[in-house]
Amino acid sequence: MSIEMNKIRNIGISAHIDSGKTTLTERILFYTQRIHAIHDVKGKDGVGATMDSMELEKERGITIASAATFCEWDNHEINIIDTPGHVDFTIEVERSLRVLDGAILVLCSVGGVQSQSITVDQQMKRYKVPCIAFINKCDRSGANPDRVVDQLREKLGHNAIAMQLAIGLEAEHQGVVDLATMKATYFDGDNGDILRVEEIPAELQELAEERREALIEEASNFCDELAEAFLEEKEISAEMILSAMRKGVLTRTVTPVYMGSAYKNKGVQPLLDASIALLPDPSEVSNTALDLDNEETPIELGTDSSDPTVALAFKLEDGQYGQLTYIRVYQGSITKGDTLINTRTGKKTKIGRLVRMHASQMEDIDKIPAGYIGALFGIDCASGDTFTDPKLNYSMTSMFVPNPVISLAIIPKDNKAQINMSKALNRFSKEDPTFRTFVDDETNETIIEGMGELHLEVYVERMRREYSAEVTTGQPRVAYRETITKRAEFNYTHKKQTGGSGQYGRVAGYMEPFSEGEFEFINKVTGGSIPTQFISSCEKGFKAGLVKGALMEFPVTGIRVEINDGASHSVDSSEMAFQAAARGAFQEAYKKAKPVIHEPIMKVVIETPTEFQGTVMGTINQRRGTILGAQEEGPMCVVESQVPLAEMFGYSTILRSSTQGKAQFTMEFANYRQVPQSITEELQKKKAEEGKGAA
Repeated sequence: MSIEMNKIRNIGISAHIDSGKTTLTERILFYTQRIHAIHDVKGKDGVGATMDSMELEKERGITIASAATFCEWDNHEINIIDTPGHVDFTIEVERSLRVLDGAILVLCSVGGVQSQSITVDQQMKRYKVPCIAFINKCDRSGANPDRVVDQLREKLGHNAIAMQLAIGLEAEHQGVVDLATMKATYFDGDNGDILRVEEIPAELQELAEERREALIEEASNFCDELAEAFLEEKEISAEMILSAMRKGVLTRTVTPVYMGSAYKNKGVQPLLDASIALLPDPSEVSNTALDLDNEETPIELGTDSSDPTVALAFKLEDGQYGQLTYIRVYQGSITKGDTLINTRTGKKTKIGRLVRMHASQMEDIDKIPAGYIGALFGIDCASGDTFTDPKLNYSMTSMFVPNPVISLAIIPKDNKAQINMSKALNRFSKEDPTFRTFVDDETNETIIEGMGELHLEVYVERMRREYSAEVTTGQPRVAYRETITKRAEFNYTHKKQTGGSGQYGRVAGYMEPFSEGEFEFINKVTGGSIPTQFISSCEKGFKAGLVKGALMEFPVTGIRVEINDGASHSVDSSEMAFQAAARGAFQEAYKKAKPVIHEPIMKVVIETPTEFQGTVMGTINQRRGTILGAQEEGPMCVVESQVPLAEMFGYSTILRSSTQGKAQFTMEFANYRQVPQSITEELQKKKAEEGKGAA
């Protein structure tokens, strides 16, 4: 494990669903000799992809948990993290990007830039991850890599430059022309592992020269030497082009585009060469931690193995030998027997067994130096925890965790199922910050919350399979919210006189709608009419009012409260009295502020064959949806819309049956919007019936 830093690459493969990420990873592992046979992702050969080690993943042919593996290519060590494409598992993508130094954005040559590609791209932007693009499936009918390069520019705003030219498309796809070396590469042998390099086919020569000129013109922006050679029309080597492009990739100002077909074993080896030539090594990426002892001042981390250790636990997995914690070491190194501190809990942890992972297999190691990804055994921590040397108190910046939008009640069949269910819930909520669970005080039911129907469906299925917990599920529930629409004043006095000292507190001010966040509290009290020590109690009291709105007992959001007057009593005023006064003031003003109900609106993107476009739009309109636009892309049509989550349950079945199973859709949270009056009435009616039923 003593490889130099510049020989390491930590890369992720991310893309829209079904663009072929897992197939690509499978081929990479084959060519780097980590596996010795190629398996089909959909599991048709009974084995399934190496990276999809979960039974459920093999059956559905989708990736749920991002798998980590490492391989070697051209004396470089590559850590690869295969991420899920389904938006319901978005936290897996966030987590992986947090620890990656570079990424490969995979796009389908037929589908192009799809809705999920846009989401993934935004996540890469958030973590400033340099990337190269790979246009996959050039063998499919309707393949058009040029259109995809244009879409990368238009839809994602990338400065995309083709590094290759496909030799033949669709069934004729044979290989690629490398525009840097001006040679054609063909992939022979049953598994495409024999590379044949030849001259460029005559019919492509002119186009290749034209494209190379465009490539050099772009690359010369990053290298003066290359710019001079270009102007003086000197010979320009492939090395000069690649080193200039690398500078552009590291600053995220250019995106080199490669092409091929992972399924047909074409174009994967040049992509591996490009990952090494263009993506950064750990020392070229700046990583910052927050100094917790110094008001969270950002601190630039070094990459020296002799510095004090800073590492991030970015993913947890419950393996057959207990909890496995994936960890990325940013500075210093972790050796067996070291003592580190978990900065979130302040607990000391002694490091026992260290391993490196290859999907679900592992090998023992003695040390994880800076820049590496490895895994620890038997350590109790949560996802996103930072481990540091006892001398430091740093935290790696927290990851962005979206709020859940859907919940389900789950009911265990018997006592044994109850025990297994709580074990499963405990593990899942630790592994996945977007999956939450709690017990409803009123109904005493266990509620699980998550990012979408598929998200919860997968966890319920995993509960049954991995923990043999027999559970039934209730109706999915939407995370409605309440908010106010106008400003309302309050002036509330809380008085209670019983034996002994009484309670007294008066709060006055107003509440108004607040669009920038969930809640804001402003203290404008002057002259000590409310003593300073009771101000925080007032805030607590108002916050308590947010838990359940008076309209329909949904959580309240989007409110700004300002207190500007009040009164206290030298004996009877206490923290409790002011909390009660604030709660009363909240209720008093809330009813006057015209409360309304908001519901989560989802961005729904449907890809359908053009002949079903009208039918698909009909299914959206029936669901209170708004169609934002539709565009034809070859034989397919992409319909973008916004639909209330409440109307989306069971939509996949309806979409399949109305399009002969040919359409697919993705859904992600867009925003909250006011519910129409008729729906509010329906909800209130339903609530009243539930109340009668419970009584």
